[in-house]
Amino acid sequence: MLNNRTQALVGIAMSAIIASSLFPMAAHAQTPALSNLQPRTENGRQIYDVVQFERFNPRTALDIVNQIPGFIVDTGDNNERGLGQADENVLINGARISGKNNDAFTMLRRISVENIVRLEIVDGATLSISGLSGQVLNVVTNGDDDRGVTGNFRWQPQFRRAGENWFAGDISISGPLGKGEFTIALENDAFRNGAQGREHITFPNATDRNFIRDEVARVRGDRPTLSTSYTSTSTTGSIFNINAEYGINHFRERVATDRSKPGELDITENFAGRENEWNAEVSADYEFDLGGGRLKLIGLQRLEHSPFENIFEQRFTDGVTPPRGNQFNRTIDEGESVLRAEYSWKTDGGTDWGVNVEGAYNFLESEGALLVRDAQGVFQPILLDNANSKVTEYRGEIIGTYGRALTDNLTLQTTLGGEYSQISQNGPLGQTRSFIRPKGSISLAWKPQDDLDFSFKLERKVDQLNFFDFVASVDVSNDVRNAGNPALVPPQSWNAEVEGTFNLGAFGSTTVTGYYNKISDIVDAIPITATTEALGNLDSATQYGISVVSTFLLDSLGWKGAKIDVEAEARRSSVLDPLTGVKRRISNDFIYEYEINFRHDIPNSNFAYGGSIQRFDGFPQTRLDQTADFDELAPYAAVFIEHKDVFGLTVNANLGNLFNRSDRFVRTDYVARRDGPINFIENRNRKFGLIYRLTVSGSF
Repeated sequence: MLNNRTQALVGIAMSAIIASSLFPMAAHAQTPALSNLQPRTENGRQIYDVVQFERFNPRTALDIVNQIPGFIVDTGDNNERGLGQADENVLINGARISGKNNDAFTMLRRISVENIVRLEIVDGATLSISGLSGQVLNVVTNGDDDRGVTGNFRWQPQFRRAGENWFAGDISISGPLGKGEFTIALENDAFRNGAQGREHITFPNATDRNFIRDEVARVRGDRPTLSTSYTSTSTTGSIFNINAEYGINHFRERVATDRSKPGELDITENFAGRENEWNAEVSADYEFDLGGGRLKLIGLQRLEHSPFENIFEQRFTDGVTPPRGNQFNRTIDEGESVLRAEYSWKTDGGTDWGVNVEGAYNFLESEGALLVRDAQGVFQPILLDNANSKVTEYRGEIIGTYGRALTDNLTLQTTLGGEYSQISQNGPLGQTRSFIRPKGSISLAWKPQDDLDFSFKLERKVDQLNFFDFVASVDVSNDVRNAGNPALVPPQSWNAEVEGTFNLGAFGSTTVTGYYNKISDIVDAIPITATTEALGNLDSATQYGISVVSTFLLDSLGWKGAKIDVEAEARRSSVLDPLTGVKRRISNDFIYEYEINFRHDIPNSNFAYGGSIQRFDGFPQTRLDQTADFDELAPYAAVFIEHKDVFGLTVNANLGNLFNRSDRFVRTDYVARRDGPINFIENRNRKFGLIYRLTVSGSF
């Protein structure tokens, strides 16, 4: 049930929507016309104008991008080594987004609709930007210094069984400053989650030990981030960008459990986790003409400080038995420094050349302590090898690029180079190792006709290691320990991808992508001793799948203003299990996911309504001593109603979890290793009820 404050807020919001509908003059309503969402084609690019999206009453570039038929934003790999080659499928004025924390969603949300000239969809292989392939969006903005200061804001309160979240939202202001443009933004990605339910613990070989837990879990977090950016273009065409960001991440988790078993004392179990993190990033780039080409210099510095503590304890209802439990505290300091230079030029015939050079330094320093209650219930320190350690990596790479049009409708882009890295870890188990790895790719973009695009990419890639896997850690709630592994090496892979985009004209657009990855030195659980394990490298693995992104416009079928967006992906993978010698899927790899969204913008009105349904299924996390499987027992479904001009604001009311989905977690623990007898099975089913979300957005 909603409490009185929540009911009042929902009532006010609905009253405002109704009032705006009944008294449109008071709201200055202008009913948006239904527009044609078909792009026009110019020089092989699909062009969209802002006016085509008026029916959605967009406030920001992201509002428009979310409605482009058959296109979704791909932010790439946030764990990419250094800055590397471009992997996000969004450009701003033909340039990749600077920095690492500034992803495409963040940047698009800060661009006001008034500042957009047009939006272009183009195959990345036809651009002079190393690494891009497939469908890429380029948002072209104006440089009008007389447009003044503009701003956008979004407030997104949410109400659910776990509690109320009043503080999620963002606001940004941008405008001219000197010879350039500034942006200041404040965002809080706040959340209040939680669920409750019953957990059954069964011992197949000792049924008299079975017991039940009644659990209530609550998770909350506030992640306020203040960021600012400035960009300037000189009269000679030189471009300067600088970005700075500072954020705080306060995370709290609590699970309260009543544990019962006939004939025994009831036990109260409590788990509490907390983290107080701060992070900061500064990046800058300067691009200018040099010789017969163009040079871009980029620098980035990122720092993060993350102290956290996890406590698990059991207390007995007799008031006499001492409490049991353990506590794991850890402080993590990590950082990244990157310097990069990109030089590109053209030769006769329109051939693109480029050389990219990058140097990077990464580090992670961990200080961890494990405390376990003794027989008297007093915390005692326990020696935890490899918990206090520092991991560093020095890395350098050089990549050459070559691109040219082979025919009028076929374009080639290739990259070739390599990297040198030195990874070190201090402490008694530490070591220093060096690696030289080749890297490169070949991409083809083929446009046989205006409504059909194909792209192909073959890439040799070196992945970034997670430095957390080098040091020891403890999951106190499940009594699981990872020893840490100083001998980890970066995985490498051959990745092949084929993508086809089909413009269905008045019926929409669809993009189908197939991929195959051959991975060497993949990271998975390996034995360290007869009783301990950690993440290590296995020889090889394969991964392949297919994804579909489609938009179906229903106007041609007589349902004016209605559309359906579909995203779906299915994947298979294979790795040789180090314990059983039998092939299985990659641990924690996903099996399939889908999301279907329906939206109807009612003609000659400011109203829209719709709904969505989505589901995800993944393969269990597989350790040597246990497996852990998370399942969604039903799809997540939601409906919404939206008014685009509630006294100048857009108000969207969303009701989620219509099928009362619950989340199931099954953990199977073995006596020793996973190829032996089962110790116990933990089967948990938690429900989280309906979710009420209100989104209020506006511009100024």
